[in-house]
Amino acid sequence: MDFADSPIDAQFRAQAREWLAAHAPVTRGRGRVAWPDDATLVAAAREWQSKKAAAGYAAIALPREYGGGGGTTTQQIIFRQEEERYDVPFGVYEIGLGMCVPTLLALGSDKVKERFVARAISGAEIWCQLFSEPAAGSDLAALRTKAVKTGENWLVDGQKVWTTGAQFSDYGLLLARTDSSATKHAGLTLFIIDMRAPGVEVRPIRQLDGGVEFNEVFLSGVIIPDEFRLTVPGGGWAGAMTTLMFERLNVGANIGLIDSSTLIDISRRLETSTGRASDDPHVRDIIAQAYLNDRGLKLLTYRTLTNLGRGQLPGPEQSITKLVIASQAQLIANLLLDLRGQEGALVGSALGDGWEAVERSWSFGAAMRIAGGTDEILRNVIAERVLGLPAAKRDDTTRPFNEDAA
Repeated sequence: MDFADSPIDAQFRAQAREWLAAHAPVTRGRGRVAWPDDATLVAAAREWQSKKAAAGYAAIALPREYGGGGGTTTQQIIFRQEEERYDVPFGVYEIGLGMCVPTLLALGSDKVKERFVARAISGAEIWCQLFSEPAAGSDLAALRTKAVKTGENWLVDGQKVWTTGAQFSDYGLLLARTDSSATKHAGLTLFIIDMRAPGVEVRPIRQLDGGVEFNEVFLSGVIIPDEFRLTVPGGGWAGAMTTLMFERLNVGANIGLIDSSTLIDISRRLETSTGRASDDPHVRDIIAQAYLNDRGLKLLTYRTLTNLGRGQLPGPEQSITKLVIASQAQLIANLLLDLRGQEGALVGSALGDGWEAVERSWSFGAAMRIAGGTDEILRNVIAERVLGLPAAKRDDTTRPFNEDAA
């Protein structure tokens, strides 16, 4: 398969480069800007998103009628590749535009689409995803957050955890249990939740580096109007799988982890006690495997783009992308930092060009092997839903959930 841009995509790339050169901040060495606080980050992100929206670059592959660019997913990835060269705000709109908005377009009513999609694309509203709970991470269907129908509304009580960006989000996708007498997967429903509604309490989870990317979210008597329900009652599991497939597709495109090109570039420049790192047989073996992985992932991406162009949703094969990228980035980062010896303990900016990205992959790669599905869960998905192997035997999928939760 030819991985070169088509003539149309090559023209689009040139236009994107020209626009970014005129409007984006200064270029950087593939690291990440350290924002002093959330308010500064969000303000910068809103300004940048507004600029992109005005130029048609905010959501290139989404429909024009909702403020998108009306282009292709390939063009969206091309723009993202070019945008990576600049010090642009990252981590505010990725969940909304990459996971939540595609879910709204796939499942939402016309009223929901008209109300939310354009404002998300323009940057006016920020979105998060409220799925995981203290006792429902890998086994997401075991969640206990409860939504009870009361007239034209739903009353929600429960707790979510590891919610990225909840501290500055306006709305979120909420998966809640609406029927405890049904089986664990059959009793769930997917909603839109107003993160500013009474009863929503967000508690940031402070990281070792002082930053906050994740949050606990406590829900106490939160009222959600029935018009914010995205699936039929009991249809939430299928809706959540739609979101998770978009999430795994986005992980491969947006998390900014290093790949074989970084390993090749740095190992050629890095001198160790035994000579140039790229001449070491062990390093060369890892380079070869990483390169083959990257080529395979690109083939998979092109297959996905073809399917998206035909109007098909991302399928379970996206688990392969997420599984390989996160684990490989962590392996490469560990190798490069080990090759630096004691210097590897220094902050990335002190080690030279490209090392901030290595440091990010070392610290963030471990989190990415958990977020959106652990390695073990993804391997099960690949085995059962891609390869068609027999599913593991379990007895908790046929009993009413309230029997297991008692």
